[in-house]
Amino acid sequence: MKKKLVVLTGAGISAESGIKTFRDSDGLWEGHDVMEVATPEGWRKNPTLVLDFYNQRRKQLLEVQPNLAHQVLVDLEQDFEVHIVTQNVDDLHERAGSQNVLHLHGELLKVRSTRNESYVLDWTGDLQLGDCDASGNQLRPHIVWFGEAVPALEAAIDLVEQADYIAIIGTSLQVYPAAGLTDFAPKNVPIFYIDPKTTKISNVKNPLTCIAMKATEGILVLQQKLLDLEKKTKS
Repeated sequence: MKKKLVVLTGAGISAESGIKTFRDSDGLWEGHDVMEVATPEGWRKNPTLVLDFYNQRRKQLLEVQPNLAHQVLVDLEQDFEVHIVTQNVDDLHERAGSQNVLHLHGELLKVRSTRNESYVLDWTGDLQLGDCDASGNQLRPHIVWFGEAVPALEAAIDLVEQADYIAIIGTSLQVYPAAGLTDFAPKNVPIFYIDPKTTKISNVKNPLTCIAMKATEGILVLQQKLLDLEKKTKS
């Protein structure tokens, strides 16, 4: 039986592939106030702006590739049962080859009906006003906006509760509800945290190893530490 490794990933792992982090230091996302493009209120106020914003993000995503951090997580599947819980809306984990990816905040390459949340379609091109579901309801980005429920949260909690090892890569875990996931880690399960600014994480009760590196560097350190731990437990 392989040990279960649950990996929580955020914008930092995708940034090295060329995807802008969710919010720059000025509080804007690609020059936009997030309240204009990532809330139900913004959608109601100006759906054309919101659609154009995500159309641009979709185009950008199709121009980038997975990086070493994504690829090493795939390599770790040889020795561990790896489950990725990501706050990212890109598909870089899937493109790298990861088998088990749970998206907390939705997926950029999918759209859904404004009236029926279970009506979800794959979508790689532009989404326009007038693109509708089979019942004539407008389609919207399949993104969990601020103020909306996180449907995948319960599944993420279940994974964390079963983890033998937890890794956090490229997220400061400051945004709830994702920030509360480590609270569900079993007692004494080791947590590894990869981020250049590791001082931001707090309130973790489990044994914590901070790796103050960017994702593509820290992932190799993490890989070796996990393999070393496995050797110790088997010897």
